[in-house]
Amino acid sequence: MTDTPVKQQNTAAFYGQAVASFALALIAVTVGILRLDADAWVRGFLAIAVLYLTTSAFTLAKVVRDRQEIGQIVSRVDQARLEKMLADHDPYQKL
Repeated sequence: MTDTPVKQQNTAAFYGQAVASFALALIAVTVGILRLDADAWVRGFLAIAVLYLTTSAFTLAKVVRDRQEIGQIVSRVDQARLEKMLADHDPYQKL
């Protein structure tokens, strides 16, 4: 019997909360930058910095997820090889 890991699924509520939280944070930062008492070039620089930080966060999250998925696949392949070796092994076979 194999113990395959169960793929975890996020609930719709968790997904909705994550999207709402991201949207609220982005709106709050945008309003903060727009209402900032500074020159337009300073606000523009901050806006570009926020966009860069946001895209970097998405890229980092994807890279971490991909690395985790690769680790799970390698683990499954190794587990399958071990199970095949154990199934093929006959301790009473004469050499």
